[in-house]
Amino acid sequence: RMMLSRLKPAVGGGSQSADKRKKKGKRIPQLEELLTQRDFTGAIALLEFKRHVGEQDEDADLWIGYCAFHLGDYKRALEEYEELTKRSGCNPDVWVNLACTYFFLGMYTQAEQAALKAPKSRLQNRLLFHLAHKFGDEKKLMSFHQNLQDITEDQLSLASIHYMRSHYQEAIDIYKRILLDNREYLALNVYVALCYYKLDYYDVSQEVLAVYLQQVPDSTIALNLKACNHFRLYNGKAAEAELKSLMDSASTSFEFAKELIKHNLVVFRGGEGSLQVLPPLVDVIPEARLNLVIYYLRQDDVQEAYNLIKDLEPTTPQRFHGFHVSFFLFQRDHLKIAQQFFQLVGGSASECDTIPGRQCMASCFFLLRQFDDVLIYLNSVKSYFYNDDTFNFNYAQAKAATGNTSEAEEVFLLIQNEKIKNDFVYLSWLARCYIMNKKPRLAWELYLKMETSGESFSLLQLIANDCYKMGQFYYSAKAFDVLERLDPNPEYWEGKRGACVGIFQMIIAGREPKDTLREVLHLLRSTGNPQVEYIVRIMKKWAKENRVPL
Repeated sequence: RMMLSRLKPAVGGGSQSADKRKKKGKRIPQLEELLTQRDFTGAIALLEFKRHVGEQDEDADLWIGYCAFHLGDYKRALEEYEELTKRSGCNPDVWVNLACTYFFLGMYTQAEQAALKAPKSRLQNRLLFHLAHKFGDEKKLMSFHQNLQDITEDQLSLASIHYMRSHYQEAIDIYKRILLDNREYLALNVYVALCYYKLDYYDVSQEVLAVYLQQVPDSTIALNLKACNHFRLYNGKAAEAELKSLMDSASTSFEFAKELIKHNLVVFRGGEGSLQVLPPLVDVIPEARLNLVIYYLRQDDVQEAYNLIKDLEPTTPQRFHGFHVSFFLFQRDHLKIAQQFFQLVGGSASECDTIPGRQCMASCFFLLRQFDDVLIYLNSVKSYFYNDDTFNFNYAQAKAATGNTSEAEEVFLLIQNEKIKNDFVYLSWLARCYIMNKKPRLAWELYLKMETSGESFSLLQLIANDCYKMGQFYYSAKAFDVLERLDPNPEYWEGKRGACVGIFQMIIAGREPKDTLREVLHLLRSTGNPQVEYIVRIMKKWAKENRVPL
């Protein structure tokens, strides 16, 4: 109405008004122009207006479905296409369009049924190719694969299947080949960048992505990928800065972008807001489920983590990774199965050269207690985990297990996470490193800081026995003394007796201060064993002969 009002002729001569209309009026764009400009909203508005005033073209309904589909309004497209199929003399191509709409709505069975009603075409073959992948039907997949031709649309379809099956290098090869002949296909740079991101080549991904962003600086998908690269290369704060413009500009017609941004902000902020943001996105964004699992594991809520993935059927190496890390944590008795799945992921062609793949192989060898092999894999990725406490915890254990306790001690002490530092595994390994590195006093101090418990008792046993083996008899005797007080086991007396005699020998050899003998006698007298008097008598006699005051 506003447009017609503006074009209303002014009072005066007819020819003069017509001239003014030509100069000032706004020409109604043609459908072809709007489609060329990819202005699908404008195209739908024009088609609906024509439908309203009775000027509808023969294929107007088909074009409305087409435009709605390209706007991501699949429900509207579905309504248009379904209505068309009910009419007599329906254009047979409607069936393949309807099938594509079902596919994008996740209605794969209906998509296949509709596609099979359509006449054979390249689009139909591509759609059935994708459906075979969704159904996991390898036989059909290969059949439709063989029908693909060396044309751009078919090759792009093949590349997307490679991507979804984690064959990222194969997808890159196809995209690059197409780009060589079609430089104007700028969007392919985003696909290439995404593949490099999946291969952990974040710097390369960033370089390729920049080519596209120079031409399309406000692309939601490209800016989000750029933020993800920044997160991997730098930190969450740098990534969040990249998303700032997207948070303000994402339009209501791209709800998926808002959900994507919300999800990634949780990741960039180290999990902050996980419980508020991630649960509704679990069935929308594939990574949301895994990130929620990771959040629960970090909170020690293993049951909730397990509940999220217990019914999930793993279909890709990444899903195996997420699923069976949780399985391993939850089912402590199934270490052999966990080891096999870690090996399955780490040894897969798509993951063997990625960081997660190498971590999986390290975990596999960790469970096999082949720590030399663990270090081969962890050394290859350690530059990506600078100051990562979890990585350092595993790395230090592997170092210590292979006898490199000096470096292991250094790595253990880099860890800042209080939860890890209070873990008995951490305390026991660090104590062992201290002892092997001739710092038994520091191991003893670790015990003194612990509250009395089964774990503190186990640490005492470790200190008593390892110090004894290393000839550090003073702290061995102290540890055996406490063990004997807590549990009058004859073995603890024998250990204390040997350690006390060992200290006495070291005092005689001049390798231990003579006044330590006073404390040794005190430790011996705390035991009611008849052997004590004989040992004490010999020590006192030597002290008297050597003028050592007791």
